[in-house]
Amino acid sequence: MSDLSAYKKTPDIVAAVDALPPLRDVIAAHELRAEKKLGQNFILDLNITDKIARAAGDLNGIVAIEIGPGPGGLTRALVRSDADRVLAVEYDTRAIAALQGLKDAAGPRLDLVHADALKLNLLDLVPGSRRAIIANLPYNIATPLLIGWLKQWHADPQAYDSITIMVQREVAERMSAAPGTDHYGRLSVLVGWLCKATMMFDLPPSAFVPPPKVTSTVVHLTRHPVTDGASAQIPSFKTVERVTAAAFGQRRKMLRQSLKIFPSLLESCGIDGTKRAEQLPVSDFLAMAAHLDQTGQ
Repeated sequence: MSDLSAYKKTPDIVAAVDALPPLRDVIAAHELRAEKKLGQNFILDLNITDKIARAAGDLNGIVAIEIGPGPGGLTRALVRSDADRVLAVEYDTRAIAALQGLKDAAGPRLDLVHADALKLNLLDLVPGSRRAIIANLPYNIATPLLIGWLKQWHADPQAYDSITIMVQREVAERMSAAPGTDHYGRLSVLVGWLCKATMMFDLPPSAFVPPPKVTSTVVHLTRHPVTDGASAQIPSFKTVERVTAAAFGQRRKMLRQSLKIFPSLLESCGIDGTKRAEQLPVSDFLAMAAHLDQTGQ
């Protein structure tokens, strides 16, 4: 990959992508009906996929990574973007076949990886480069994928420049919820700890084929900066998961009940045990996790 010019966008590539058949024709030719078991809902309006790509911000100097491209609407937008190159990970064999026309048009600018994204380390696929994830995620694996990427961001703040994903609106609200609100929970703490989450725009069910039963939302995540010397005070991801799982697993109960598996934790951290999990700021969960790490619990 030393000759980066082989991957850059050119007028010829843009023209070749624009000349591809409509997505409906691609789907019909390859019998690529959306499979519910794969969480597939396709966006066929290229104006919408272009809007999703723009929501990721400036991609110049970045490898754009897409998960679940399906027939390739968003992939086309990313190939036409200013990203250095595009890597698309697809599990469905039918979609891999349907994407070959786009691959031929894009040449080495587009890499297709036939694999299960849940089993991949994206950092290994794109070593030594700036990376951004842009994806219309399959709803049934969106949360585990996101948590895996948050773990990578915890270990390496430079792992991704940004993550821009389409998810169910309910998941988007949980990602960006503030303490004391109905949607605040484990995912809110994990995301709020490491990232700034911005809800960019909604898409109605009618924007998809087949239409899902819920509204979808594009969310843009950027990593919080890490200050000098802060790494020594950062609790382990696993411990934060343990504390939040216990606290929100019984969210209607007071913390002194839901966290009784951690003796004296609340007292040691100066946290009122009569409060409930949704009332605590992210900083309190981090303080409890750091205490557990320090005491070896």
